Amino acid sequence: MPYLTIAQNFNHEQTIKKSRFICSLARVTDETAAQNFIKNISNQEHKANHHCFAYQLGPHDEIQRESDDGEPSGTAGVPILQSLRLLQVHDVVAVVTRYFGGIKLGAGGLIRAYSNTTSDAIHAAGLIAIIKQTTLQLTIAYADHDSLNYFLQQNTIKIADEQYGVNVTISIFVDQDQIDTTKAKIINLLQNRVTISLGDTHFNEVPYPIK
Repeated sequence: MPYLTIAQNFNHEQTIKKSRFICSLARVTDETAAQNFIKNISNQEHKANHHCFAYQLGPHDEIQRESDDGEPSGTAGVPILQSLRLLQVHDVVAVVTRYFGGIKLGAGGLIRAYSNTTSDAIHAAGLIAIIKQTTLQLTIAYADHDSLNYFLQQNTIKIADEQYGVNVTISIFVDQDQIDTTKAKIINLLQNRVTISLGDTHFNEVPYPIK
């Protein structure tokens, strides 16, 4: 499973039985950043009744925290954290702010409200996978540029750089376990009219579809 996190910081709001639920998401790297984000949201929405939150940090989610912030025990913080776990996002803090609308939701209703608001926010924010990739430098003739470019687009291969001189040199990012396969496909496509060299290795952010 790739290392997933949210594609962007994001706010998502919905109204459930006259109560406003606002989920604020942020990528964070440590507990200090997570706590500062929670504090900032609480200050911005200081008239709200509750600021329930959860976050998980680290490659293996070594740090996990949650809070019901005055809601009945287990009806807010745990559902928020469970949403982060189910979507397998790392280094993320979620704060769900509630403005009480006068209608009690009951324990089951609260659990669904906090869980769904968080899940909907993550879906709206989108996910990225942080993947270890290697740069391949491809030197080709101008006549082969369009064919190669079409191949890269069709295979969702990101172009890192293009240099134009006597020939064209295109640098692409390739997953490490796809290097040999990608090289073979390009060589076959261009019938050996390409020079390929390995470049540096990077951790890159790649869009990841939510199933």
